[in-house]
Amino acid sequence: MTDLSPVHTDRAPAAIGPYAQAIVTDGWVFCSGQIPLDPETGELPGGSVAEQTELVLSNLRAVLEAAGSSLSHVVKTTVFLSDMGTFAEMNEVYARYFGAHRPARAAVQAAALPKSVDVEIECVARVARG
Repeated sequence: MTDLSPVHTDRAPAAIGPYAQAIVTDGWVFCSGQIPLDPETGELPGGSVAEQTELVLSNLRAVLEAAGSSLSHVVKTTVFLSDMGTFAEMNEVYARYFGAHRPARAAVQAAALPKSVDVEIECVARVARG
């Protein structure tokens, strides 16, 4: 049987339901979707899609680091947007965070996202070696 190790860090928002921030198994990290919650207050600071994406990716980076990985080890992301018309705004911030690294990605418009946010991102990554 495969060992499933839940990940928790105070540097990202606590799960708002019965799930882990991420699960590590067999050298892989499966991150739950992150939304733009302030990890210190648990509140939604609001703001533009760019500002929300900034906080989402900061939270995702914190979860990955707690799991022994990083944004540079991400293999696949899924981006959920409340309005596909904000794709370019999200994509500008996303490109800055990932730099030259280009993981596989899907981007979809969702009818509704948790807490009525405008962006949520989940990912799968490899655990960093060495």
